[in-house]
Amino acid sequence: MAHRGDVVGVLLAAGLGTRFEGENKLLARVEHRSSEGDPTNRQPIVRLAAQRLVAAPVDDAVAVLGHEASRVREALEPVDINTVENPDYACGQASSVACGVDWAREREADAALFALGDMPWVEPSTYRRVSGRWQKSDASIVVPEYQGTRGNPVLFDASHFDALAAVSGDIGGRELIARNPVERVAVDDPAIHRDVDREADLDDESVE
Repeated sequence: MAHRGDVVGVLLAAGLGTRFEGENKLLARVEHRSSEGDPTNRQPIVRLAAQRLVAAPVDDAVAVLGHEASRVREALEPVDINTVENPDYACGQASSVACGVDWAREREADAALFALGDMPWVEPSTYRRVSGRWQKSDASIVVPEYQGTRGNPVLFDASHFDALAAVSGDIGGRELIARNPVERVAVDDPAIHRDVDREADLDDESVE
C-alpha cells in the first residue's frame, strides 16, 4: 500500500566543520547556476542548501543549528525555513538528527527528509524524486543513488523516528540504513555525493 502523508525537510546545519580552514564552512560563499544556466550571485553554502530543500517542495522544513547558531540563522533569513537549536551539537550529528525528529513529531509528520547543510548543490528534483518514491511505495527508507552509489538526502518514515532519536555519536542514520530494507532511487545528480569539507571543495566546478 502506498504512503500518503506529510513529508517535512530537516536540514542538518549544526556541526563544527573542523576540517574546513578558517571561517564557518556553512557561511562560505559559493557560486551556482540557475535552472536556466545563468550564473547567480555567490551566497552562503547553508542558504543554497536550504533553498533547494524548500524548493522540493516539502510540507514544512527546519534547519537544526548549533555551532555559531546566530550567524547561521542570519544567513538563512531569506529562506522560508524554521530553525531550532541543538545544545548538544558538539556530541555529533546524531544529536542534531534527534532534534529534527522531535520537530517532525511536533508537526505529526509522516516522514522526514534529512539533508545536509554542507551539500548545497543537490537538485530540488532529487528531493522530489526521493519524496515521491516514498509517497508511491511501501518503502520506509528512501535514498538517491547516482551511478550505483547511494548518497544524500535520506528519507525516513515516521516508523523509524524512535530509532533515529536513539542513535548516538556522529553516525546519524547510517546505522538504520545498514540494518533495514532501503529503497534506492536513481537520479542524474552527482551532487548527492558532493559535500564541502575543505576550502578547496568550493573551487571544484565539476558540479554546478
